[in-house]
Amino acid sequence: MPQIVLATDGSPFSDAAARFIVDGKLLQPGFTVHVIHVAPDVTGQVRAFVSKETIDAWHEEASAKAMASVCEILAAANTPYERHALHGFPPEKIVSYAKSVNAGAIVMGTHGRGSFFDAVIGSVAGRVLAQAECPVVMVKAEKTGKPA
Repeated sequence: MPQIVLATDGSPFSDAAARFIVDGKLLQPGFTVHVIHVAPDVTGQVRAFVSKETIDAWHEEASAKAMASVCEILAAANTPYERHALHGFPPEKIVSYAKSVNAGAIVMGTHGRGSFFDAVIGSVAGRVLAQAECPVVMVKAEKTGKPA
């Protein structure tokens, strides 16, 4: 069965990407969606004062919240999925995870803030697109600001 990676940050843009998958506009049925959320690593200063268990619980809670709405969308459409909470540098973790499951594609919502803003702060979607070995489908929000 083909594997699709759906990277989510918990935003309405990620929800739009999930709806894109279940609408079947481009991707053929018969795949498993790997919903992933990558929580950022905490600094060494935080690790010095907060236990590993507390940090792990924070990562798990942040990922559960970020994945909740896309998982609801997938479940409502009877689309098979798995949840994966990761932590680290998001573009690197997304690309690495996709490679580990031999993903046929990575699907992501994009905030579409513009090239100047992305050039200044960087774009997770742009970095994934540049580094991925499989196709990357970016779902952009409508002009109204609402997800497509």
